Amino acid sequence: MKNKKAEILTAVGIPIMILLTATKAVPSSKIAGYSVFVGLAFFFITEAAAKTPRAESGLRFNTVLADLKKPGVIIWTLLPIASAVVSCAAGRLIFGDEFSAHILERAGSVLSFDKIALLIIQVVIAAFGEEIAYRGFFLGKGMKMCPFWLCAAVSSAVFAAGHIAAGNVGVVLFDVAGVFVDSLIFSVIYRKTDNCAVSTLAHILGNTAGIAAAVMLG
Repeated sequence: MKNKKAEILTAVGIPIMILLTATKAVPSSKIAGYSVFVGLAFFFITEAAAKTPRAESGLRFNTVLADLKKPGVIIWTLLPIASAVVSCAAGRLIFGDEFSAHILERAGSVLSFDKIALLIIQVVIAAFGEEIAYRGFFLGKGMKMCPFWLCAAVSSAVFAAGHIAAGNVGVVLFDVAGVFVDSLIFSVIYRKTDNCAVSTLAHILGNTAGIAAAVMLG
């Protein structure tokens, strides 16, 4: 019965996240970002409904160090740093200053670059929210019903679509492709650890590297 409730909640929450993100197709729409809040809510509601033991939760702070010691996890966790630098460098080479400007403008819609302390807090909170929603709920709960590769691909596509911002089509596509790749990396980390606290660490490192690279190359 517990699993049935969790499956029903998952089957309801994921389509809502997809539909909200799909509103990105309407330029005047401002509700796509709410998909993260939906994922956050459904993650905790699903875990409560299933009475998930703390040791089996998809969000565990107390096992982060142990999870990082699992085979290959540290490498995967650091990979977003390289991905961000390569993406920014390649974007700069292909599109010039326009790519860095696009990255900073997109990030600037939710982050405060003029206050470093606040920026750090925002980067951490944003990463945690997205990881709980997209890895903890969308991927973590989804792959209990469907194959990992399918959930990883779909959740990453939706996650990437949520980062679409106005701009040159080529720049936007290149940017979104990079987000998709990073999302796949976060998905692999979650698969290896069953802990979105670890994928959040990778997410924070990747975002920090990406912002730093965009500023330096801009």
